[in-house]
Amino acid sequence: MSSTETPPALYAAREPVFPRRVYGPFRNLKWVIMAITLGIYYITPWIRWDRGPNLPDQAVLVDLANRRFFFFMIEIWPHEFYFVAGLLIMAGLGLFLFTSALGRVWCGYACPQTVWTDLFILVERWIEGDRNARVRLWHQKWDLRKARLRLFKWAVWLLIAVATGGAWVFYFTDAPTLARDLVTGNAHPVAYTTIAILTATTFAFGGFFREQICIYACPWPRIQAAMMDEDTLTVAYREWRGEPRGKLGTPGAGDCIDCMACVNVCPMGIDIRNGQQLACITCALCIDACDDVMKKIGKPRGLIDYLALTDEPRERSGLPPKSVWSHVFRPRTILYTVLWTAVGVGLVVALFMRSPFSVTVAPERSPLYVTLADGSIRNIYEVRVRNQHGDDRPFRVSVGSTQPMTLQIEGIEGEVVTIPADTTQNLRVYLTAPDGSQAALTPRTEVRLWVEDTKSRDRVSQETVFNGKGG
Repeated sequence: MSSTETPPALYAAREPVFPRRVYGPFRNLKWVIMAITLGIYYITPWIRWDRGPNLPDQAVLVDLANRRFFFFMIEIWPHEFYFVAGLLIMAGLGLFLFTSALGRVWCGYACPQTVWTDLFILVERWIEGDRNARVRLWHQKWDLRKARLRLFKWAVWLLIAVATGGAWVFYFTDAPTLARDLVTGNAHPVAYTTIAILTATTFAFGGFFREQICIYACPWPRIQAAMMDEDTLTVAYREWRGEPRGKLGTPGAGDCIDCMACVNVCPMGIDIRNGQQLACITCALCIDACDDVMKKIGKPRGLIDYLALTDEPRERSGLPPKSVWSHVFRPRTILYTVLWTAVGVGLVVALFMRSPFSVTVAPERSPLYVTLADGSIRNIYEVRVRNQHGDDRPFRVSVGSTQPMTLQIEGIEGEVVTIPADTTQNLRVYLTAPDGSQAALTPRTEVRLWVEDTKSRDRVSQETVFNGKGG
C-alpha cells in the first residue's frame, strides 16, 4: 500500500433502522407475546400470597437476606438449590428444543431485548410517525419541532426504563414497602443504584443500540448453529420462485417485484433475500409484509416463509415441501423433549417427596468422648433442625441403638424442643453410654439420631457414630 493511500476503515458508524408498520398473523403473535411477557414482568411482584404471620406474603420473592426463594406455595431453601439448577437446565434444554425445531424463535418473539425494542419502536412510531416520517425526521436539521418530538420520545422511553428497573428490584423485597421507601427516599442505596443501572441499560439498549445488541453483544447467534440442522424451520426466501426479480408484468420475471417491503419492515435492517444471516432473529415480519404484497398482486403467499434446507431440492424438482410436523418431530427434537420432560418430572417428584423439615448431625471431634465421674462415656453432637413449616413445631429428638444410651439436649428438659416457624435451630445433644457397656468399650458404635415432628408425626433420621474408649 502506498504511503499516500488512505487505510481502509475498521469501524462503520451505525446506520439507524426504521422498520415500517406491518400487519399480519406473525405481527399479531408478537403483540400478544409482548403483552403477556411485559404483564408478567411488571405485575408479578405485586401478587399477594398469604403464608401466615411468620412468612412474607409476596407470591414471588427472592429473599436474599434469608437466602430463600418463594414461588406461590413453594419455598426453596439454600440446601435445595438443585431445584433452581434443574429449572436452569430445563430453560437451556427448552432453548435447544425450540432452536432446533424453529430456529431463533426465542430471539424473535420472547427475548427481553426484542420485547423492549418492540415497545420502544411502538412509542417511536406513535410520536414520530411511520417509517418514511421517521427517516425524514432523522435527516432533517435540528429545529424546534424535531427537538420537541425527540424530547417527548426520550421522556416516554425513560419512563418505561424506570418502570423496568423498578420492577426488577421489587422481586427481592416486599414490593409495597419498597415502593413507599423509594418514593420517600428511605430505600437502601443498593435499590436506587440497581434501578439506575437497569434504567440506563434499558434506555440505551431498547432505544439506541437495538439490533447491535443482537448482532455484537449476544452470544446466541454464534451458538445456535450447533442446535440447527437441514430440517430446522427458519425464515427463508424461495429464490427459485422469486428470481429473477422484476416489476409486475415484466416478461420472464419471478414473483418478487423488488418492492423492498420485506426489508422495510425488518427490525434488524437486513434483506432476507440474501440468504440466511447471523443478524436474522426469525421474527417473521418479512413473511407478513411479503404475503400482503403477494395478495395485492394476485400471487400465492409463501414467497418468504418458514422453510428448511431440505425443502429447496424438493420444491425445485416440483415436489411439495415436507409437512411442518415432519420437520418439528425428528430424532434431535424428540431427544431434547425427552430430556426436558425427564428433568421436569424429576423436579416435580422431588418437590412433592421432600420432607417439611430437615436434620443434619455433626459429632464433635475434639475430644472424641468425655469420661464422666461415674465412668460412663459421653459424646457430644451438633444437631441442626430446619423447620420449614409456616408455624412453630415441637420436635422430639431420640436415639436408636442396640446399646443402652441416654440422650440429653442442652438447656432443654426432656427430649422435645419447639422450633419457631421457618427457622433453623442448632441443638447441642449429649449421648451417654453407661460404664462397662459395649458402646463404652467399643471404639466405634453405629447409632441413629431420630427427629420427629410431634404434630404431623413425620420422622427424619441421620446415622452417626458413638466413640467409646476402645479398651
